[in-house]
Amino acid sequence: MAPGLSASPPVVLLFLSVLGLAAAGKLLVMHVDGSPWLSVQEVLNSLRQKGHEVVVVAPEVSLHIKPSKNFVMKMYSVPYTKEEMEKDFKAFSQVPFEEGSFLERFVKAYQGIKRITNFGVSSCEQLLQNKELIRYLEESRFDAVLTDPVLLCGAILAKHLSIPSVYFLRGIPCGLDFEATQCPRPPSYVPRGFTQLTDHMTFLQRVKNLLHDIPDIFLCDFVFEPYSKLASEFLQQDVTVQDLLRQASVWLLRSEFVLEYPRPLMPNIIPIGGVNCAHKELPQVGLVLIHALIVFCDQKGGIFSCNKH
Repeated sequence: MAPGLSASPPVVLLFLSVLGLAAAGKLLVMHVDGSPWLSVQEVLNSLRQKGHEVVVVAPEVSLHIKPSKNFVMKMYSVPYTKEEMEKDFKAFSQVPFEEGSFLERFVKAYQGIKRITNFGVSSCEQLLQNKELIRYLEESRFDAVLTDPVLLCGAILAKHLSIPSVYFLRGIPCGLDFEATQCPRPPSYVPRGFTQLTDHMTFLQRVKNLLHDIPDIFLCDFVFEPYSKLASEFLQQDVTVQDLLRQASVWLLRSEFVLEYPRPLMPNIIPIGGVNCAHKELPQVGLVLIHALIVFCDQKGGIFSCNKH
């Protein structure tokens, strides 16, 4: 089990003592729109105050991603309108509150996820085809990429630019984060999302928990596999979704670990509760880890041993 934040002060003090001697870094940000963006904004503002250079790459059409004095914004065109995006996101957000049978709600949710996925895939395709912007990114010599792996375009850029990637996320559907980090996820005591189960289950509840994974097989196929095709074409090599996810140097998990059921975490998965939807105080450990990664990832023999991809 990964230690809680209460067990981290010695590590925090170590990083803080070294960061005072370190130069500022250059961070590329490719993040998910919507509420996740409201969370990452707090981190970007703090990084800018520390003297780091932040460059945000985003589509011209977005819900919340706007230019700011705290970062450089690089935008690219996409083949859809803001009205289309807002309509589909609003319809999808209403599905859990609609009446009807489970099958009806499942079909609506499936259709909604597919439409939203198309926005992300189409946006990523336009970015990777934008030769001028890609050339700018190649010449900018970034130290790291900060991204949410739900939008795998950031992971594709990290692999192309051969720089470390920091994943800032709440979670990934289908348990792909568990598979990528080789974290055990036994259905005997790790409850699946939306099952309303706890970590203490009867035999029948464990069977229900296990069966809940079956729809995820189909969900991941159409949500994430298109990124595998895009990555393989862009990088000119066979790349799987797991290849993209495994390259992360640090997973910053926006999870209140004291409110979640116990589950195994790998050492590079750090719970940083308190940064969901902004306007909350940031735990120092999250910021320190980002700073340390930016500054030291490309230094051989430094605090982090980051592999170039």
